[in-house]
Amino acid sequence: MKTIDYIPTSKIERATKLVQTGAKVGVNYIKHYAEKMVNSDLTRDKLNENNAEDIYDGLKSLKGSALKVAQMLSMDKNFLPQAYVEKFSLSQFSVPPLSAPLVLKTFKTNFGKTPYEIFDEFNANSVNAASIGQVHLAVKDGKKLAVKIQYPGVANSISSDLALVKPIAVRMFNLQGKDSDKYFKEVEDKLIEETNYLLELQQSQQVVEACSKIENLLFPNYYPEFSSEKIITMDWMTGIHLSEFTAKNTDQEVGDKIGQALWDFYMYQIHVLRKVHADPHPGNFLVDDENHLIALDFGCMKQIPEDFYVPYFELINKNVITEQALFNQKLFELEILRPDDSPEEIEYFTEMFHDLLSLFTKPFQEDTFDFSDESFFESIAQLGERFSNDTNLKKMNGNRGSKHFIYMNRTFFGLYNLMFDLKAKIAVNNFLKY
Repeated sequence: MKTIDYIPTSKIERATKLVQTGAKVGVNYIKHYAEKMVNSDLTRDKLNENNAEDIYDGLKSLKGSALKVAQMLSMDKNFLPQAYVEKFSLSQFSVPPLSAPLVLKTFKTNFGKTPYEIFDEFNANSVNAASIGQVHLAVKDGKKLAVKIQYPGVANSISSDLALVKPIAVRMFNLQGKDSDKYFKEVEDKLIEETNYLLELQQSQQVVEACSKIENLLFPNYYPEFSSEKIITMDWMTGIHLSEFTAKNTDQEVGDKIGQALWDFYMYQIHVLRKVHADPHPGNFLVDDENHLIALDFGCMKQIPEDFYVPYFELINKNVITEQALFNQKLFELEILRPDDSPEEIEYFTEMFHDLLSLFTKPFQEDTFDFSDESFFESIAQLGERFSNDTNLKKMNGNRGSKHFIYMNRTFFGLYNLMFDLKAKIAVNNFLKY
């Protein structure tokens, strides 16, 4: 794979790149409509493919938070055209890596030494490259290690990248007023946390200590002596990415076993630790030869405050969903309904979230749930299409819900998609035994 010798770090350079990408997308639309005049049966498939290609090519050269946005979008299979999902999924674990000279410079800056002076062996060619960092293979005292190196300038460009994305997001999600700033601040704070590898090291060690007792789940050990704010070193874990495993697995029992481990891991974090690995995409999980699930990369951890946790999970209770006064009370507690809402807005959003929650909480309504149930995911897709085509929704203030929804919803969307890929049937409350 071609390597990158330079990443644009200044606000002007990065803005220019995004403008160039936008211009390419504009040309794609002109071509599409010109062809449509000749061929009225032409679908948007080719347009989607071209746009996805150009947007991804623009973002991958920027890396950092710009590419992270693509990674987050790729998890949402029910609301994006397939061409975008397929292209943006590459951002999870397959993007052009930094060149060897840039890698050596990063080591010199952080440790005052080259990696060859620190490790017995070091491969300057990356084995894995994603949105914020890339991974190299090293050996120390006969032990294979994975060394993750952060891309230069990523941390400093987060605020300016999000400022460029903000006008698009405001239009897409119909966010109105100053109140929308809380959502962007939540994303910015979380992305800044992800660039602090010393914090990730601490979070990783805490998760490993707390969750190692979960059956069929493995973690790497971490090495503070070979880590810094921009470099983190851990055990080299052997396995294939979860997406590769699900593409070839035909053994239902194995799929159930791995799915149960994944589900228990998330439920234990949410309900016991009240802090969750809010980045559940296939690039953060491996499956080894003995069909153990291996969890990696704990840079994105979301703390779940008690005043959000309680009403959020009370909405799983069928009795709460069906009792209108209680249901409305919870919607106000979670900032889905607002004191300044009109009667029409209250009626509209109450009905909307009743339909959403009645569907999304289904996995919690029984002792077991079968994530191979295609009708469940088809219903989610239909609901997404219904809301995307609803003209009334576009007229209303889109500032809905506590800022904590952003990463909690991301967690559940990602988890549900992984469980669907595994086609796993699981025991919902199995995590309680831990």
